[in-house]
Amino acid sequence: MAGRGTVKAHGGFNAKNDAEVLYKAMKGLGTDEDAILQLLTARSNAQRQEIKAAYKTLHGNDLVDDLKSELGGKFESLIVALMTPPIMYDVTSLRDSIKGAGTDEKVLIEILASRLPNEVNQIKSLYKQEHNDDLEEDVTGDTGGNFRRMLVVLLQVRMLVVCNISLSALLAAGEQKYGTDEGQFITILGNRSNAHLRRVFDEYRKISGYEIEESIQRETSGTLQEVLLAVVKCARGVPGYFAESLYNAMKGSGTDDQKLIRIMVSRSEVDMMDIRAEFRKRFATSLHKTIQGDTSGDYRKALLLLCGGDDA
Repeated sequence: MAGRGTVKAHGGFNAKNDAEVLYKAMKGLGTDEDAILQLLTARSNAQRQEIKAAYKTLHGNDLVDDLKSELGGKFESLIVALMTPPIMYDVTSLRDSIKGAGTDEKVLIEILASRLPNEVNQIKSLYKQEHNDDLEEDVTGDTGGNFRRMLVVLLQVRMLVVCNISLSALLAAGEQKYGTDEGQFITILGNRSNAHLRRVFDEYRKISGYEIEESIQRETSGTLQEVLLAVVKCARGVPGYFAESLYNAMKGSGTDDQKLIRIMVSRSEVDMMDIRAEFRKRFATSLHKTIQGDTSGDYRKALLLLCGGDDA
C-alpha cells in the first residue's frame, strides 16, 4: 500500500514557515480559509504535527485551538481531523461512538473491520493511555449478543492459518445446517488474515455454489450481519470497502459528513488512489465528481484536494 495515498510529505518542508503562514491566515480581521486548507492538505500528518509544535513555540498558542476558534461547521471538523495523529483519530472516533448518547455501531464496525492487526494493537494501547479505560471493556459494556462477540474477536487480533478447517466449519455453520451457528462465522471471520479468508471464500463458492456474502445475508441479520459483511469486504479488498462506504455516505438525499470526513482523512495517506480506482469501477462516476456534487464551499475544496484528482 506504500505510496498509494494522495497526500504525501511535502518536499522542502519548513515547519516554522508553515506555522507563520497559518498564523497570518488567522490573525486580524477575517480568516484566509483558502490558505489554511491549501497548506494542510499538502502536508503529511507527521509534518502537521511538526507545524503544531512550531506554532506553539512561536506563538504560545495551541494551533488546533486557534483553528477551532476561526473555523466552523464541517470545514472545522475536517481540518481538526487532519491535525489529529492517525491512531489518535481512530481512538477519538471509537471513544465518541461508545461514550456519546447511544452507540454508533457503524463507526465500531468501520474501524475494527478495516484496520491492520498492528493498528488495532496501537489503538487499544493509546485508548488505555488517553482514557484510562480498556477499549474491549468499553465495547462489551456498550454492545450485546453476537455483535459484541464479533467485535471482541476483532479486538483480539489473532490469526487462523488452516484453510480446510475454516471451510468445513463455515459450511457446517451455514448452508449445510438447519438454523445458523453464528459462533462459527464469528470465530472464522474474526480470527483471520485477509489472504487466508480469500482462499476460504473461493473454496466456499466452489463447494456450496454461493458467495459467502449471500450466505451471511441469508443466515444473519442486524449489526452482526453488518460487521460480518464488512470483514468479508475488507478481506476482498480494503479500498473496495471504502469506495462503497463513500458512495453510501453521499448517495440519496443528505450526506453522512462524519463518515465522509473520517474516510477521506484516514485513507488520504494510505490508499486513496486505490479507493478512487475502485469507486470509478463500481459506480460509473468518479469520487471527485460525487464529492463535487454533494458538498460545497471550503469543505468541498479541502475534500477535493484530499481526493487528489478526477478519474472521469
